[in-house]
Amino acid sequence: MSKNGGAVRVLLMNTLAFTACFAVWTMYGVLITYLVDRRVFAFDKAQVGWLIGIPVLTGSLLRLPVGILTDKFGGKPVFIGVMLFSAASVFLVSYADSFLAFALGGLAFGTSGAGFAVGIAYSSLWFPKERQGTALGVFGVGNAGSAATTLLAPLLLKLLTDGGTNVEGWRTLPRLYAAMIATITIIFALTTTNKKPVSAGPRTLGQMLRPLRDVRVWRFGLYYFLVFGAFVGLAQWLVPYYLNVYNVDLATAGLLASVFSLPSGIIRALGGWVSDRFGARATMYWVLSTCAIFFFLLVAPRMTIESPGEGILADRAGTVVEITPDKVVVDDRTYDLKVAPVQMGEDMSKDEEALVFPSFSSWQQPARGLEVGQKVVKKQLLAEGKTRVFFQANMWIFTGLVFLAGMMMGVGKAAVYKHIPEYFPRDVGVVGGIVGVLGGLGGFFCPILFGYMLKGTGVWTTCWLFLGVLAVVCLVWMHIVILRMTRHQKPVGALDGASAHSGRGTPNPSAGPESDAAPSAAR
Repeated sequence: MSKNGGAVRVLLMNTLAFTACFAVWTMYGVLITYLVDRRVFAFDKAQVGWLIGIPVLTGSLLRLPVGILTDKFGGKPVFIGVMLFSAASVFLVSYADSFLAFALGGLAFGTSGAGFAVGIAYSSLWFPKERQGTALGVFGVGNAGSAATTLLAPLLLKLLTDGGTNVEGWRTLPRLYAAMIATITIIFALTTTNKKPVSAGPRTLGQMLRPLRDVRVWRFGLYYFLVFGAFVGLAQWLVPYYLNVYNVDLATAGLLASVFSLPSGIIRALGGWVSDRFGARATMYWVLSTCAIFFFLLVAPRMTIESPGEGILADRAGTVVEITPDKVVVDDRTYDLKVAPVQMGEDMSKDEEALVFPSFSSWQQPARGLEVGQKVVKKQLLAEGKTRVFFQANMWIFTGLVFLAGMMMGVGKAAVYKHIPEYFPRDVGVVGGIVGVLGGLGGFFCPILFGYMLKGTGVWTTCWLFLGVLAVVCLVWMHIVILRMTRHQKPVGALDGASAHSGRGTPNPSAGPESDAAPSAAR
C-alpha cells in the first residue's frame, strides 16, 4: 500500500479506537444517572458529579505519561495497552455495589481517556505540517463516542432491564462496553503499523519535559480546559439536566444531550480544515467569542418570580364599608381591583406552549390587616399589587443554543491542537499530553463544580454562568498576548503564516499559530 494509503488507514483506525475509548470514558454520565433515577443507589447531586468526573480525572492525569510513552515507543503498542486495560476495568464495574466501588471502577476504566494523547501524537507523525490540522481534526471526530453513549446507552439500559422491571440488568451494559473495546483492540492491532517520531538522538526525561516550561503550553491548556473539558463535562451533565429541568425521560434526555455532543465531535474535522486554512488563532477568536455569547444566553433559568406590583392608595380619608376580592369601598368611593388568576399556577400551565420571552401577569388584593369599619387616611394602602414573571427557558430554543455552543467547541478543540505540531514538532506527545491533561481536568472538575453550584444555589443554570466567565477569561488572555506580540514583531519583513502562504502582507494579529513568531512574546 502507498505511504499515503498507510497514513489514511492508521488515521481511520486511530479515530475508531478513540471513538471506542471516548464512549467508555463517558459511560457514567448515563449509567449513574439511570441508577439514581431508578433509586437503585441513593447518590446525591454532589456524589453524582464526583462519579461522572472521576473517570475523566484518570484519563486526564495519564495523558502526559502516556504521551511520553508514545514519543518513546510509538503509538501502536501504547494504544493497545490503554484499550486492553480499559476493557478489563470497565468489565469489573458490572460488579459494583457502592459509591466506593463505582469510584474505584471509574478510576480504572478512566484510563481510556488517555487514548487521546496516544492518537494525537501517533496520527500527527503520518502527515505533513500543512495537513496536520485536518488530520487531527478527523481524529478528533472520535469525540462523537460520547454522543454514541448518550444516545444509545439509555436505549440499551431500557432493553437490558426489560423496561425497568429488572433493574439489575444494568450490569450487562459495562460488559458490553468491555467486549466492544476489546474487539476494536484486536482490529487495531491487526491493521496498523507502528511509528516513532524522528529524533536527533536519545533524550532524557528532563529534556522531554522541557517544553512544559513554556507558558504558551499552559495557555493552550486553558483553552482546552474550556473547549474540551467543558465539552466532556456537559456531554454527561446534560442528561440529568434535561431530566430535572424539563422532566423528560432518560431516553429523551440522552437523545437531546447527543444533539450537543454528536455534532461537536463530527465538526472537529471541519475545525481542523478551518485552522489549516485561516489559522488557529483567528479560529479561536471566533470560537471563544461565540461560546461566551451562547453561554451567557443560557444563564437565565427556567423560573417563576413573584414581586410587588402596582398597588392602590386611598385618594381621600374615610371609612372602609366593603371588602371583596374585586373591590374595596371607602364611604361612597369604590376602588376596583384587578382580580388574581383563577388558578395561582396559571402561568405554569403555559409551560406546554412554545414561549420564547418571559410572560407577565399582575393583580391586586386587599391589603393585609384592612377591615370593614376601619378608618383610613389619604394615601393609605388599600390593595397590594402582585406581579408574576414566568420564563419557560423553552426546551427547543435551549437545545438550539446548546447545539451551536457544542459546534463551536468542536471547532475550538481542533484549533487548539493545530498549535502543537507547529510549535513543538518533536514533542507532540509531551505537549499534547499536558494540554490534554489540563483539558481533561476540565472534564473532571466541571461536573463536580456544577454539582456543588447546583447544591449551593438550587439553580441549574449556574453551570452556564461559570463557562461564560471562563470563555471571557480565555478570550481576554489571548487578546493580551496578541497585542504584546504585535508590539514585539518587526514592522517590516516579518511575515506571518498566512502571508507566508500568500506571499504578501505584514503581521496579522488574528492569524493562526504560525504567526506566533517570538516565543517570549507569546507568553
